[in-house]
Amino acid sequence: MRDPHTIIIEPVITEKSTFQTESQNAYVFKVATDSNRIQVKSAIEQIFDVKVRKVNTINQSGKRRRVGRSIGFTNRFKKAVVTLEPGYEIDLL
Repeated sequence: MRDPHTIIIEPVITEKSTFQTESQNAYVFKVATDSNRIQVKSAIEQIFDVKVRKVNTINQSGKRRRVGRSIGFTNRFKKAVVTLEPGYEIDLL
């Protein structure tokens, strides 16, 4: 099994993710692109010592960026929305 810290890259802290944390007990993380839901669930449970209810993953494509005449893309990444069981929480800050 892989190290949990290689699967979970960083938390995503935005206005939308903060609202999800407060209302739905769901946290958003940037995860490795080759990881699946089962790996993300076990990694979150090992790192933060919480019980995970469900995991939703999203493949985020890179945005198109232009500098002068050349066109490129930002890096693509994978996000995971992790919903915790009632009574559990993660302190990200």
